[in-house]
Amino acid sequence: MTTQTLVPFGEATGRYEPVIGLETHVELGTRTKMFCGCTTTFGAEPNSQVCPVCLGLPGSLPVVNRVAIEYTIRIGLALNCTIAAWCRFARKNYFYPDMPKNFQISQYDEPLCTDGYLDVTTAGQTIRVGIERVHLEEDTGKSLHVGGATGRIHGAEYSLVDYNRAGIPLVEIVTKPVAGTGADAPVVARTYVTELRDLVRSLGVSDVRMEEGSLRCDVNVSLSPRGSSQWGTRTETKNVNSLRSVQRAVEFEIERQAAVLDAGGRVIQETRHLHEDSGTTTSGRSKEEAQDYRYFPEPDLVPVAPPAGWVAQIRASLPEAPSARRARLQAEWDLSDLDMDALSNAGALDPVAETVAAGASPADARKWWLGELARRANHAGLEPSALAITPAQVARVAELVSSGVMASADGSRSDRRRAGRRG
Repeated sequence: MTTQTLVPFGEATGRYEPVIGLETHVELGTRTKMFCGCTTTFGAEPNSQVCPVCLGLPGSLPVVNRVAIEYTIRIGLALNCTIAAWCRFARKNYFYPDMPKNFQISQYDEPLCTDGYLDVTTAGQTIRVGIERVHLEEDTGKSLHVGGATGRIHGAEYSLVDYNRAGIPLVEIVTKPVAGTGADAPVVARTYVTELRDLVRSLGVSDVRMEEGSLRCDVNVSLSPRGSSQWGTRTETKNVNSLRSVQRAVEFEIERQAAVLDAGGRVIQETRHLHEDSGTTTSGRSKEEAQDYRYFPEPDLVPVAPPAGWVAQIRASLPEAPSARRARLQAEWDLSDLDMDALSNAGALDPVAETVAAGASPADARKWWLGELARRANHAGLEPSALAITPAQVARVAELVSSGVMASADGSRSDRRRAGRRG
């Protein structure tokens, strides 16, 4: 890989104003695919969950998955979007090796959800990220490039294609351009994707496991000289699959694009690939415009017109938003902002809440999940909630330690037991 010239991040954001935009793809957790009855179990044998419809064989016809429509409306409502009274699917025409039909059924100028927002907080400041659209489409298959050093097609000896993922319902959540964040742009991007992941998970419509590809993000970055009224040319780093990598992609593109502009060059509108080992991006392909995809209404599907009463029922069933829940729990548990951030960053908020619900005090629940259990989770490379102990069991252990029946991990017993002995 050739060495790329970079400008130190602080210098780059001192001279240029970054504008970011995020396109987040979420695989919905429906039992069957978007337009056929094939199951969607992750990790099945390659090409074992396919049929004539998702393989695009002649004579097959798609049928819309009603649950996928409902899940998309849930996401749209949670993001404060307007739900279309009438919308339709479109064909997006382009060749892709793991897309068997050579077109994708998507939505173009008539999406299901539009004009929403998601508020995120970073460094004590709340930033409203506008949502341009939430639309529904089908996922592609998956290519496996064998041989070579990078796992990509370049240098591979041969490629294999698994069509199990082809046709799984995929929601794309597209932000409006986010400007004015300056040097905080990378953190804002990461915080937004984190908040969006937590929101979608709370809705019960996807497991949003980035490591399995059920949530992935395309990161758009452009730079313009400070004081300029025109935005710069954007690049799009594709399929970023971790929160840390979202932040690194923004940071690197700011440093790289600043070097190009400082040298009098021109930023090329293109897709780019992030290399996880180095945190760098390299050129992919020139970025297509909408006309290159030759969109037209999908002739094999009727329009979708969600009844207003159905949308109202979905709205009434929405759970408490993660941000509202965090604020409520913080007040109930009398925690500082730093304490609450520690819980959230450790992935321990839900286990602590469930432990408190099982009878433990907030202080005891936090002590266990941020102490011994966090250590074990880190050692095993797991989220705390994935440990082989339930919140109810943790609450019971906390009760036994508090009553002096058991010693804690450091061998001490509760003050209550010792006080009883002194009396």
